[in-house]
Amino acid sequence: MQTYSLPQENSDSVLLLQLTDTHLFSDETGSLLGVATRDSFHAVLEEVAAQSRPFDAIIATGDISQDHTPESYQRFADGIQRWTQPCFWLPGNHDDQPSMKTVLPSTQIKSCDQVLAGEHWQVILLDSQVVGVPHGELSAVQLDMLDQALSGEPDRHALVLLHHHPLAAGSRWLDQHQLKNNDAFWQVVSRYPQVKAVLCGHIHQELDVLHQGVRVLATPSTCIQFKPDSQDFALDKCNPGWRWLSLLPDGAIETQVERVCRRTFSPQFDAAGY
Repeated sequence: MQTYSLPQENSDSVLLLQLTDTHLFSDETGSLLGVATRDSFHAVLEEVAAQSRPFDAIIATGDISQDHTPESYQRFADGIQRWTQPCFWLPGNHDDQPSMKTVLPSTQIKSCDQVLAGEHWQVILLDSQVVGVPHGELSAVQLDMLDQALSGEPDRHALVLLHHHPLAAGSRWLDQHQLKNNDAFWQVVSRYPQVKAVLCGHIHQELDVLHQGVRVLATPSTCIQFKPDSQDFALDKCNPGWRWLSLLPDGAIETQVERVCRRTFSPQFDAAGY
């Protein structure tokens, strides 16, 4: 298990910036269903920067690339270089892990399994990718790593990250692509009351629900948005977004989803899929 220790700048909380589902291309003009993903990504970064919030780290929860190229991952790395804080990322179903690793030696991006965040928290990063298919699954190795991380740090509150949503989100077409062995995942989590939240990407929309006493969060994409509670593929009119998470010493999480407000990004609403 690869572990990274993240210093806590503010004794009251650890502040994380979540970016997810950027779907970048090697071509800077590349677009996904009518949205130029580099432009929408940079619109998010510019509004985050304008807020001047002193955060501790970036977490990127998958689908960083749309075309699997090393150049697309470098575009992500170049975008976040305006900050010096580390970025922890994990793969989504659209990602190519060999291409992801090509940018690791020379950037602030870290690939690890466990982040010890300040004195009170740990963040656990899981790989739910099943190569070549859109749904997710956690291997026995990943489930064992989750168990080890939680049992090894019983006095730390835990935030668990993965790309795929570990429970139904209420959209038939999306939920067929969720974490397939979510029962096995929740069996591990249920043994550890220090797990306070599970955070994912994948569904391109905001989610904040309680499941078995654990908060489950999902976050808007930095590009196109999927319409909530839609049985068939449908896009939403909401703008790209991101999430702030404050991890407090007592185990509470304060979190806000924010969206780009200085520009409007309109996808191809008549699209039948992607």
